[in-house]
Amino acid sequence: MPPYNITYFAVRGRCGVTRILLADQGQDWKENVVNFEDWLKGDLKATCVFGQLPKFEDGDLVLNQSNAILRHLARKHGAYGKDTREAALIDMMNDGVTDLRSKYGKLIYEEYETGKDAYIKDLPNHLSKFEAVMGKNKTGFLVGDKVSFADYSLFEVLLNHLVLSPSCLDAFPSLKGFVEKMSARPKIKAFLDSDAYKKLPINGNGKQ
Repeated sequence: MPPYNITYFAVRGRCGVTRILLADQGQDWKENVVNFEDWLKGDLKATCVFGQLPKFEDGDLVLNQSNAILRHLARKHGAYGKDTREAALIDMMNDGVTDLRSKYGKLIYEEYETGKDAYIKDLPNHLSKFEAVMGKNKTGFLVGDKVSFADYSLFEVLLNHLVLSPSCLDAFPSLKGFVEKMSARPKIKAFLDSDAYKKLPINGNGKQ
């Protein structure tokens, strides 16, 4: 049996990063797919600490918050920096990605029809912050010289934005190179090319 279990809807959504991290780290996992009708019955929801999915199981450890899942896996698989200083910077960068992810989610689920053009116009203001960090570090990663969970987070968010606005990275060479570098990592490439990845929509409402 795979060591990990993911319980989530049939979308990439909040589990997109987790799957990419696990794939790149050579880990196996089992998917427990939940349909929306069953979720509305409330039985599974009642077992989740905050009434939300994803639900992640590592043996008898059960986690429900997506960033907590990432941090747990990062600690286990060496993707949390080489020391406490790097770990703090990685946390900071992941929080920045979370802010961008939240803005993206609001667009997708609340303002897609009315706010898409304005969102894309404002996007460079957000991407420029990550471009500056990546350009300064000069290792191809956000922090240090090794991939971290913040890199996986940024990579996945940028993949989503490249669907929303295919030219959004044209003015950001460091970020564009970062996406190319991450996409070429053999285990990530194999996962992104797989049917398991391709069959899942990015978001639950079909917008992207």
